[in-house]
Amino acid sequence: MKKILPPLHPRDPKEAHRAATQLELFFDLVSVIAIAALTASFHHALSEGHGLEKLPNFLLIFVSIWWVWMNYTWFSSAFDNGDATFRIFSFLIITGELIFTAGVPYVFKTLDFSFTLLGWIIMRLGMALLWLRAALASHRVKPVALRYLFGILLAQTLWTLLYFSIEPGTSLFLALACGIFALEFLVPIVAEQAGNTPWHRHHIVERYGLLHIIVLGEVLLSISFMFRGLFEDGMGVNTIIAALSALTIVFVIWWLYFIETAHLKSSKPSDQFIWSYIHVFLFVSTSILGAGFAGYLDFLQGHSHSSATTLMWYIHLSITCYLFTLWLIRDRFEPHSITRSVLLIASLFFATTPLWNSSLAITSMLMLLTLIIRAGCDQVPSPLLASTRLK
Repeated sequence: MKKILPPLHPRDPKEAHRAATQLELFFDLVSVIAIAALTASFHHALSEGHGLEKLPNFLLIFVSIWWVWMNYTWFSSAFDNGDATFRIFSFLIITGELIFTAGVPYVFKTLDFSFTLLGWIIMRLGMALLWLRAALASHRVKPVALRYLFGILLAQTLWTLLYFSIEPGTSLFLALACGIFALEFLVPIVAEQAGNTPWHRHHIVERYGLLHIIVLGEVLLSISFMFRGLFEDGMGVNTIIAALSALTIVFVIWWLYFIETAHLKSSKPSDQFIWSYIHVFLFVSTSILGAGFAGYLDFLQGHSHSSATTLMWYIHLSITCYLFTLWLIRDRFEPHSITRSVLLIASLFFATTPLWNSSLAITSMLMLLTLIIRAGCDQVPSPLLASTRLK
C-alpha cells in the first residue's frame, strides 16, 4: 500500500516562518469563484424581494463551500509536504469544487443537488485519500487520521442516500441536510480526541485571514458596481454617498479584524474549535453584507422590489452578526474590560439601528466610531503597529 500511496508525515507545529503556500492560494481561487457565484445569486434574490425565502438556501450552500475550505486548510497545516501526490490530490479536490461551483446558481434556486453531488463526491474522495496517506505515516497520527477518514466516508454516504431518497428542497430534505452537517461538524471533534493533529497556529491564523480578505473582495466588487455610474450615464448624489459609505464600512471591517494579530490565543481544544467553527458566521455575514450593498444599489436605480428599509435590515443585521462573532472568537479574551466589551456593545447597538436608521451614511459613521473607540482602547493606531508591538 505504501508503495502505491506514499505516507504523509506530519509537519512540525512549531516550524519557524510557516506561511501559506502557492498551492493553498491556488486552492483559494476556487473559493473565490464559489462565494462570488453564491453572493450574486443572493443579491438577485434580495432585489426580487425573495431574500428571506432564499436565506436557508444561501446558508446551506455557503456552509458547504466553507466546510470544504476548512477541511483542506487544517489538513494542509498539519501534513502538507508539497510532494507530487499531495498536489495531485489537491487538484482532485479543486476539480470537485469547480464542478460544485458550476451548479451553485441552480442549487440556490431549487436545492436540487443533482449536478453538484458529483463535485461533492470528488472533493470528499480527495480528502479521504489525503487522510489515508496520513494514516499510513506513523502510529501516532493513525488513530486520528482513520477517524477522519471513516467520518468523511460515512457523511458522504449519507449525503448520497439523502439525494436519492428525499425530494430536494422539501422541509424534510433541509432538516436531514442540517443533521448530516451536524455529523460533519462532529467528525473533527471526535477524531481529535484520539490525539491532536499537529496544525500550525500562525499558519491557521494567516489562512483564516486570507479567506476573510477573499470574502471582503466580494463586497468590494459590489461597491465597484456603485462607482460604475461614473463611467456610464452618470450617478446621482445618493449613489455617490452610498458608495463611499459602503466603502467606509468595508475599511472598518478590515481594520477591526486585523487590528489584533494574536488570534486563536487560547490553548484549550474547546476554544480552538469555537474559533474555527464560529468563524463561518463572520464569513457569512460579510457575504450577505456584499449582497445587501448590491441590492441597495438596485434600489437606488429603481430596479429592486425590496424597500430601502428591508435592505438596511440585511445590512445592519450582517454588521451585528460580524461584530458579535469577532467579539466571540477574539475580543472576549482581551484582558482589559473596556477593550473586551466594545464590539459586544456595538453589536447589540447595531441590532437596533434598523428601527430608526435607514441611511447608509449614518451606518458608516457609526462603524467608524466603533473602530475609533476599539483602537483607542487598545492604543493601537494601525494593524502594522499592532504587529510591531506584539513582536
